[in-house]
Amino acid sequence: MKRERSRDPKNSQVYLVGGGIASLASAVYLIKDAKVPGENIHILEQDMLLGGALDGTGNPESGFIIRGGRMHEEHFVCYWDLLSNIPSYDDPNISVKEESFEFNSRFISHAQARLLKDGKKVDLSSFGLSFNDQADLLKLTFASEKSLDNVTIEEWFKEEFFQTNYWYLWTSMFAFQKWSSVAIMRRYMKRFIHLLDGMPQLGGIMRTKYNQYHSVVIPLHRYLQERGVHFEMQTRVVDIDFEITDEYKKAIALHVSRENEKKEKIELREDDYVFMTNGSITESSDIGSWTKAPQLKDKSTSGAWMLWEKVAKKDKAFGNPGVFSDNIDLQKWYSYTATLKDDTFHDYMENFSGNTDGTGGLVTMIDSNWLMSIVIARQPHFPNQPKDVKVFWGYGLYPDREGNFVKKKMSECSGEELLEELWYHLKVQDLMRPVVDAKKVNCIPVAMPFIDSLFMPYAVGDRPDVLPEGTKNFAFLGQFAEVPDDCVFTVEYSVRCAQTAVYGLFETDKEVLPVYDSIHNPLVLINAVKAINR
Repeated sequence: MKRERSRDPKNSQVYLVGGGIASLASAVYLIKDAKVPGENIHILEQDMLLGGALDGTGNPESGFIIRGGRMHEEHFVCYWDLLSNIPSYDDPNISVKEESFEFNSRFISHAQARLLKDGKKVDLSSFGLSFNDQADLLKLTFASEKSLDNVTIEEWFKEEFFQTNYWYLWTSMFAFQKWSSVAIMRRYMKRFIHLLDGMPQLGGIMRTKYNQYHSVVIPLHRYLQERGVHFEMQTRVVDIDFEITDEYKKAIALHVSRENEKKEKIELREDDYVFMTNGSITESSDIGSWTKAPQLKDKSTSGAWMLWEKVAKKDKAFGNPGVFSDNIDLQKWYSYTATLKDDTFHDYMENFSGNTDGTGGLVTMIDSNWLMSIVIARQPHFPNQPKDVKVFWGYGLYPDREGNFVKKKMSECSGEELLEELWYHLKVQDLMRPVVDAKKVNCIPVAMPFIDSLFMPYAVGDRPDVLPEGTKNFAFLGQFAEVPDDCVFTVEYSVRCAQTAVYGLFETDKEVLPVYDSIHNPLVLINAVKAINR
């Protein structure tokens, strides 16, 4: 059935459930391309801050916090299209895209200490792949996605594969686990094959000038505020009513819980629309401190997951949230942000790695039981960060294992204990002891129960289509909506959802920008084959 698109949306009210990048992007495209008046757009966000996984907050006194950071690359065509229209945080005369490309022209990723073992750099002149490993990679590239329903990475590859440099680079860079979906891994292999040759040095990886909250979210927020968009914070959508027939599916009401638990029902009129971000990777995060470990929360604390579960029960086309959210022990990992009123650590890492801050990217300790990694971004990473304050971020992929030095699970460790383990692996315990004793360092850990949920093994249909068959006024957005050929855990994926939803429901002269297709470029293929044979 051909979907009718709105041709005159001036009387439409559009409700965007969730305040992450997918909703923010949708609002921009609704205004710019669909000609929906900004004052007709409502972003309903359960928290006090926008941005979802694009975050960054804090100050030099109490410490800065970044739960994570999304890596970018030049060919995120939807993402850069979005940001080409948004004035940057510092300068209204240049766009976020222009600022980012200029920044990355000066601070080029070329990691010289990507993997460490026993505190020393690992030789990455070879991926270390055997003939069998290479054959398995080739076979995976040509497998159909449907044939990989519910198949894990460890079911596809032999055990020796998981000791190769190739795997250590992949698992730490993208946060893949052995039990992650091999279908998702296949998408990554095909989508980013043009980056394979430079992967040991993180070649082609781009970052924003500041953390992504300040560099991306605040500029988007400003842009939308200036155009009259309503930001309804501390507003949780707890259910959505639908009218579902054999011919169509139509949202007819939103049930919301506002500040102070005030309940409200929003009746949708004939020309109104709802875009829902289903699921969240940073939902139910908990923040610890220098002296306290964060707590792991369960799904009942999550507005996004509980809403999707209710919605999914209404129609099989609305996906299967439990596939992605019912195994927290397989999905969680912990990150940490260190704030130092001292240059010692950053000076050491610059001399050790050969990278100035902002050019190295991930440093992963492959002999760490937690598989610890750190990133030293270009300083300052926050606009309110003084010159004498330094910040770095890190994470551990196996928080239930006992540390090599700190004999506790990572999940049980305070910020101080996390850094003790890090100093041990980097062989800088003596160097850093005076800094710690002088109380010139703080470290704030974060528990994230759903952070790897988007990589869980799944089957076709478990992620609902952005525009389910027959939908009249409803779309799914974000990492748990289905976008063919593109890769979850990227900002590009969320913005592509936004384009798909807006251009599919409204009459515009726009088409969704195609996924960058480097796998059919002969030169890219030749370089990739050479790389895996090194």
